[in-house]
Amino acid sequence: MFVRIVKMSFHPEKIDTFLANFDTKKEFIRNFSGCRLLELYRDKTNPNIFFTYSYWDAEEDLENYRNSDLFKGIWAETKIFFNDKPQAWSVDKVASLL
Repeated sequence: MFVRIVKMSFHPEKIDTFLANFDTKKEFIRNFSGCRLLELYRDKTNPNIFFTYSYWDAEEDLENYRNSDLFKGIWAETKIFFNDKPQAWSVDKVASLL
């Protein structure tokens, strides 16, 4: 399993629209084949910045999602709200304590 982290910064006036869009799409993302977890975080010091964390069984699953019509539609709707270039990392989980 590996984790995909995406940092996104939005125009303040577009945040409510982003959150509404995310709310309607989150179950579709989470239920995409190979996705085990989806979380959305908001930065405590800069409320324009959000992070998504998604856990995937394999890199191929993430690539299938990134090439899907679902992702293409979500990304097209979301990227127009950015006020900075998004950043993304794919990382391997080394340890997890619950």
